Amino acid sequence: MLVRRDGLVLEHGGGRDTPGLAPATEPAGKPLEALWPAPLATLLKQLVRKSIAQRTAAESRFSHRGREYTIAATPRASDRAICMIRPAEPGLTDDTSETGSRPRPHLDRRGFLRRFKDSLSRAALREIPIAVAVIHIDGIADIAQVLASTVSEQVMSAAIRRLPAQSPEPQSGRPAWYLGQLSESLLALVVESTSRDAIEECVSGICKSLGEPIQAGDAEFHLTPCAGVAILGQDASSPKALLDHARAAAAEARRTGSTAVCFFSDTVRLRTLARLDLARELREAIDAGDIRLRYVGRHDLRTGRLSACVGYLQWSHPLRGEIRPAEFLRLAAATGLAAPLSRAVLARLREDFELFAARSRPDARISFGALRHHVLHEDFASDVSRLLSADGVPAERLELRIAEKVFVAHEPARLAALETLGVRVVIDEVGRATGSLDLLARARIWGLQLDRAWVAALTTEPTARKVCRAGIAMAVALGLVPIATGVDDAGIREALLELGCPLGSGDLYHGLAADIMSNPALAGKAPPAAADSSRN
Repeated sequence: MLVRRDGLVLEHGGGRDTPGLAPATEPAGKPLEALWPAPLATLLKQLVRKSIAQRTAAESRFSHRGREYTIAATPRASDRAICMIRPAEPGLTDDTSETGSRPRPHLDRRGFLRRFKDSLSRAALREIPIAVAVIHIDGIADIAQVLASTVSEQVMSAAIRRLPAQSPEPQSGRPAWYLGQLSESLLALVVESTSRDAIEECVSGICKSLGEPIQAGDAEFHLTPCAGVAILGQDASSPKALLDHARAAAAEARRTGSTAVCFFSDTVRLRTLARLDLARELREAIDAGDIRLRYVGRHDLRTGRLSACVGYLQWSHPLRGEIRPAEFLRLAAATGLAAPLSRAVLARLREDFELFAARSRPDARISFGALRHHVLHEDFASDVSRLLSADGVPAERLELRIAEKVFVAHEPARLAALETLGVRVVIDEVGRATGSLDLLARARIWGLQLDRAWVAALTTEPTARKVCRAGIAMAVALGLVPIATGVDDAGIREALLELGCPLGSGDLYHGLAADIMSNPALAGKAPPAAADSSRN
């Protein structure tokens, strides 16, 4: 169910009634106190507020009439969260399994933290070496968002259950360890060792197991673990500080895209502090309007005629210089600034359009890629509507790009609102995530834009050619316009034309969109390379 911060139930998902805990009346439109006993209603409200404040999933357990239940709250917007109540899965503790053959992973967060504190106390008394690793599982959040939280839980459970034994035989020489789940996509691992080689071997082996394909029904899922380690006595001595430092090291591994285990160090500490400074500067840059759009031309691949100016976010920092979008967009998502950033840039699109309209063909469009958190926000359609108001951007000249994985998670009713406004919607990054043919067939969208990585490798990798061919064929079969990004040379352009893709952008047309925004004499002209090719 969707619950507001004050405890009002906004929507009920229509799932199965939780055995022994079904609400007395239809939940939608009623406060939690009117549906369940006061202790449960209070706990639900606390989890909702905690998840909203921390911008991450919050979980807890409770007992009712002799049965155990779990509650999970996941933030959905700035003032509401999705709550799920279900019977607790038996056996997910550090006790032995029914067969008694091996311990199961300890997934209860509170129980793990208690055991972790006890381990630190014993380590201090008996001088037992201990390290803690935090493993961030990329891909779990996307599975929950695109498919369902129950599917992500099944995938995570399957990944954890196939891990090697937590307590190896003494003669093996390998350190003992135990595991806990801190959140939906965050695992914590306590290893009885301070040897970096032993720790790295242990954590790497677990990450390798977590990264192997997981079969669930007819689907195969791939997870990407990123691990960071902090060592007791060297990096910190308190439970909280150890976890914080291990989490910072995992974030560093994730930032660099490394599959190697990252150990906490002074360098990681300084980078963490630098990111805090950057987050403050990002908030100031959003307020000051310093983050703008740089434009890339999209062209007819046969004639070279400009069909759209495609905007991408750009932050020119006065001291740090050009900051890569991958860096500040990840920071914006982690600090709750993604939606405000996207909203602010969309509002200023009016100024760019005035210049663009005066210097381009009357049928050319201006294209904006809204960020995920903004698209999923309930006010997204209203923000677009304000841009289209009097003296704004005409609806027939505005294009909105929505990433494929965000489109699948978007509510169809809200997408229909964009259609009512008259704007053109293009699904971006096709081929990068798991899509839905059913949604693509039913939604009122105009085009599919292939992911740049596949297009750039079109002429060199057979797999990339297969993906591009499938994406273009799918678009044509659904009555949509296929679009390519990453058209960096004439060979790629010719290959795309051969596959039936009419529009594209890339280095082959480098600089033309920016030139049009600054040089009226170039308006409506094709780039020389494209013009020469079309004549030939």
